[in-house]
Amino acid sequence: MDECIFCQIVAGKSPASIFYENETLLGIMTIGPVTAGHAMIIPKGHAACLGEMDEETGRRLWTVAQRVAAAIRECGVRCEGVNLFLADGEAAFQEIPHVHMHVFPRYPGDPFRIEADWTIRPRREELDQVARQIRLAYGRLWG
Repeated sequence: MDECIFCQIVAGKSPASIFYENETLLGIMTIGPVTAGHAMIIPKGHAACLGEMDEETGRRLWTVAQRVAAAIRECGVRCEGVNLFLADGEAAFQEIPHVHMHVFPRYPGDPFRIEADWTIRPRREELDQVARQIRLAYGRLWG
């Protein structure tokens, strides 16, 4: 994927500040941090979305994200909490079509915001219907 910036970074064709690397994943600092210490973990193999990434890579991605969160808490940057953020698809605010997990430190007054109406409370019947739809699709996909 020559046009993918993350693939270019993995191939050594674009610069990156790397803090972690194994055979499957690369940990880099983002050039547009929400807060100091904002890091990302990317799979080395191109996967535009979660559905294209194999499950073993997904497990490894999560494990590394947990460990990076702990390292951020210990490294000396301001960190009173941690967010993990993975956008899957343009509608979910994914800007680069290559899976990437953001790990960023949080503290009171930092600039990160998620705008949502957290007061919406659907009826139980609606929740049950959506749960049934997901359960059926999950069963079709993974038995």
